[in-house]
Amino acid sequence: MPQILRSQLLNTLPAEWPRDVFPEIQHRVQTDGRKVVVLDDDPTGTQTVHNVPVLTEWTLEILKAELSNDLACFYVLTNSRALPLREAEVLNTLIGERLMQAAREVHCELVVVSRSDSTLRGHYPGEVDALAAALGGRFDATLIIPSFIPGGRHTINDVHYVAGVRDSDIWLTPAGETEFAKDKAFGYVNSNLREWVEEKTHGQVRAGDVVTITLKDIREGGPDWVCERLLALRNRAGSSSHNHSHVCIINAASDQDLAVAVLGILQAESAGAKFLFRTAASFVPLRAGIAPKPLLQREDLLPATHHSTAGGLIVVGSYVPKTSGQLAALLNLGVRGIEVQVSQLLDDAGREGEIRRAIVQTNASLELGEDTVLYTSRELVAGSDAASSLAVGQRISNSLVSMVRGLSAVPRYVLAKGGITSSDVATQALGVRRALVLGQVLAGVPVWQLGPETKYPNVPYIVFPGNVGGEQALAEVVAMLR
Repeated sequence: MPQILRSQLLNTLPAEWPRDVFPEIQHRVQTDGRKVVVLDDDPTGTQTVHNVPVLTEWTLEILKAELSNDLACFYVLTNSRALPLREAEVLNTLIGERLMQAAREVHCELVVVSRSDSTLRGHYPGEVDALAAALGGRFDATLIIPSFIPGGRHTINDVHYVAGVRDSDIWLTPAGETEFAKDKAFGYVNSNLREWVEEKTHGQVRAGDVVTITLKDIREGGPDWVCERLLALRNRAGSSSHNHSHVCIINAASDQDLAVAVLGILQAESAGAKFLFRTAASFVPLRAGIAPKPLLQREDLLPATHHSTAGGLIVVGSYVPKTSGQLAALLNLGVRGIEVQVSQLLDDAGREGEIRRAIVQTNASLELGEDTVLYTSRELVAGSDAASSLAVGQRISNSLVSMVRGLSAVPRYVLAKGGITSSDVATQALGVRRALVLGQVLAGVPVWQLGPETKYPNVPYIVFPGNVGGEQALAEVVAMLR
């Protein structure tokens, strides 16, 4: 399937639904009253929301407290993408069961979203099936919605695309032909999402049995027709070969498409339909009725009262080519680079010495006021299979955690690049238990306010996904915060 100009493909589609549906979404969310709980398999899923808490612990008491406040939504950071499948399933089962118990005890109704990667990497269907069983009820459908418009992820005619710039034009590449589909742990072949579901379920769900809400449904039929199509799934659910529910793909080429689909979903839920969601980040603020917010500026992150003269700390663990290009641009900006040799981190004899060297050099650089990037060497070291590749990644990430944990200097801000890296730095190195998402510094790049329990209270923490932004994106953020 060849690349195609985005403008050329979009020109073949019907005109968008003409009415702004967001006010009705907000009204329905407020009257519906159910709390949206997002189980996020890495911290980058907060890239579209603001004034929303993120939990890294999920005791019954913590969940009850979060379900009892007035906020429309909260995230539970599972980091399950860094785990083997069985551990991810056990974790989703545990959190699902605790959520149900907490909801019963505080008399709160839930909508649960399994948020994962917009380039289709993650434990599907395993952790979704585990979560569905733990939530204790048969769902009419699992809705798969991977569109993430700010990041250039579009689902059109059931094909999921990843946008990129070439010769000043925006081109769409079918997801199965991108670098992300070659992931050692979560690789796949199919870009058509119906075929992708069959591939990922090993034929348990046939492509022909997957229902789709098309762009024609959304753009010509509007929310009422989307609702009608979704309600029809209630009659089909019993015939599904899937463990818990039928599977439905929702196409979306724009934010307006997603909004129309969400309003249709809300209408169907009001009529008694019950859905489980496997989505990218764009779905969450719409389902929670969270209005867009302008990008954060320097004064939002580092107000006049912020007097630190230390440098900013950037930690880069992601190894995808997009990150490597962004890292090169950052080093060209004159940021102090401290390269960590992956071969040393994987060698029992060399690991501790490499960690100590990185701590000493990073401390000295930060104390001199230099913005400092601590990054892994760029060669990709992978295991022989998915499990061993995850283990290699975990050892590298654990080493970066030890480096950040060992720092004595307090940086002006912390920026972590890559999903697993940013999760491990947050939870293990910084000790985050509950953070607040302030907003985004670039489209798709969230900023957290660190709580009083952390290594660096109130220091901004920038969660920079490995697969987001153009070549200069990382350098632009660092330059803005100088």
